[in-house]
This record gives sequence, structure tokens and C-alpha cells, in this order.
Amino acid sequence: MHHEFKFGGEKYEITIAKDGQTWLLGDYTASVCDDGRVLVISPDGSTKFAHSAKVGDTWWIHYAGHTFCLEKTEPGSQDNDSDQGMTAPMPGKILEVKVKDGQSVEAGELLLVMEAMKMEHRIVAPKSGKISKISFSVGDQVQQGDTLVEMAD
Repeated sequence: MHHEFKFGGEKYEITIAKDGQTWLLGDYTASVCDDGRVLVISPDGSTKFAHSAKVGDTWWIHYAGHTFCLEKTEPGSQDNDSDQGMTAPMPGKILEVKVKDGQSVEAGELLLVMEAMKMEHRIVAPKSGKISKISFSVGDQVQQGDTLVEMAD
């Protein structure tokens, strides 16, 4: 399973392998030991222990005398400045579409409502602008990361 993290403004993809709790971090591998500690193996084969703590969607990693703050970014998050579309935070079903193509909206205005995991998720405009495309209708099933609504600059 691939996860995307942001560190120092850069995005990194981390792969969590299916064979237990092993992570592939670029050229590094991390595994959870029986005692709960995380062992990191570098590309040259040397090993060091890392300690981690999760607060919300942020991971604090202590490794080799350094502290790294990794922010997890899920498909559907709205922190990508180049992406003008609002995306589904998880698989679900569209319950309501509150806007039309060409409509002007204000930041924070409700665009649509979707149901996922028996909960309603409200998709709101991250900024003021004009709706340029609505990709789904009421009743449509969507997948995590699907672009639901696009806005023009």
C-alpha cells in the first residue's frame, strides 16, 4: 500500500509491504521488532533504531539523532496548490450536489455531500471561484481520490 507524506514542503511516497509491518522508504527499509522498536536498514546495510509517535495525521520520527515531522496526505486532501479540483476523501456515494457548472462560489461554501462509511462528508470550496466542472451526479459511486468538482482560477 502506498502512502504519501509531506516533509519540508517535499512529498515522499512510502510503501508499506504486505509481509508484516515492513516499510520501504526510498532506499531504506524499516521493520517493527518484537519489542515494538523500529529498526531502519540503510542502503549500505547499516542499521539504527528509530522511535515514532503519531499525533493526528502527523508522524514524529526520531532517527539517528534527528527528529522528522511527516504530514500524511491522503488522496482527496486539499493541500495541493496546483490541483483546482475537490476530490473524494474515501470511496462513497454522492447524496447531494449543491452547485451547478458556471456557478460562482465563496470559500467554504458547500459544494456537495457524499456518504462514506455510514457518515456524511461535506465537500466545500477551498477558495472563492467559479465551478468549471461537476464530475458526478446524485447516486453515483466514487472512489478515493476521484475529482468531484473542479474550479476555474
